[in-house]
Parts: sequence; C-alpha cells; structure tokens
Amino acid sequence: MTTAEHRHDGAATEPPMIGDHLAMDLLNTQARSDDQIVDFWNSGDDVMRWLERHHVTPPGKPPRVASADLLAQGKQLRNVVHDLIAARKAGQDVDVDRLNQYLQGYLTSPRLERDGQGKFVLARRPQGDAIASLLGPVAEAAAHLLIDGDFSLVKQCEHPDCILWFYDRTKSHKRRWCSMAQCGNRYKAAQFRKRSSGALASPGK
Repeated sequence: MTTAEHRHDGAATEPPMIGDHLAMDLLNTQARSDDQIVDFWNSGDDVMRWLERHHVTPPGKPPRVASADLLAQGKQLRNVVHDLIAARKAGQDVDVDRLNQYLQGYLTSPRLERDGQGKFVLARRPQGDAIASLLGPVAEAAAHLLIDGDFSLVKQCEHPDCILWFYDRTKSHKRRWCSMAQCGNRYKAAQFRKRSSGALASPGK
C-alpha cells in the first residue's frame, strides 16, 4: 500500500490493496474519511481498473461493456458480499441466493493451453455475459471465503475512524490495523496525546 492509494484525508485516488484477500479488497473500495464514506468506484472505468489491478479480468483485451451497468452491478456485488461477510462474522445465518446469481452467471469452459514453461495446463475461460465474466471471479473468491475461510481471521481495522477489512495472515494472527503506517500510528499518536494531556492536567487537581 502506498500513500497515494489510501489516505484518510480524503485525497486517495485508488482503493488500498491491503485486504490480503480479493473479497476483503472488494469491501475496501469504500473507506471512511472525516466521518464521510468515500466510494472509490464512481464509474465503470474505476471498476475495470480495480479488476485489472487484481488480475481478474479475462485474458486478452478487456470486453466492451456499458460503463453504467458495470458500475451498478459491481456495487451491487459489493453490497451482497459485505452483507454476507458481516453476517458470517457475527455468527448469523447468511442468505447466499444473491451471491448465487453472480456465480450462476459466470459461465466458463475448459481450455487446454501451455504455461510459461511449455507444459500443458487446463484453464477455464469465461464464455458468458461480459459483465458476469468480469465480476464472476470476485463472486467466486467471496464464495471460497465463506466455504474455507477462518472467520476469526476476518477482521476490520480497530481504528475507530476506519472501516477497512483484512484477512489476518500474520504468523501470530494478532494484526489489528489495516496499515500500521496509517491507522496504527494514528491510534498510537492519539493515545500518546491523551496520556500527555492527562499528565499535564493532573497537577492542577
């Protein structure tokens, strides 16, 4: 993560890639700054650029899609995944029907290809609707998280002004912040100021 990607002063241009899971980074296309929700997706181009950064677009030239439709369906998928992850994290029942709509639209077929070393590999290539082909891998990543994910490791940043999510892959599983350089240091600085102001005020009691 770089400062240009994510700053809490609202000057960010790209969503952060700090979630350590595609589904987490999907949720992190929204952040909070000064008690306002910042949405990094404001056009279909924003969604396409995010998909390309995460290497989940189909091989070759990206398919031509209506920008407004990609934006609307991308945001809808984000809402669906957010609701599922939040409910699963809270130990509540989850309704997977809305996610299944994205999975069922993601039609692929097997294709025999050669990898970089010239060995045969069996790859799956999207064959259906262009938008479903673009968003399908994201929906599939969310489905795998629900199936295989350890939800004790699915966390939100502990800073009270942050809403970013991450999958804690640290060895100790004690990660607390979306970024130590951002929220961790901000929290520590705030706590230091609080202790300092208390120490200065105590002699006058």
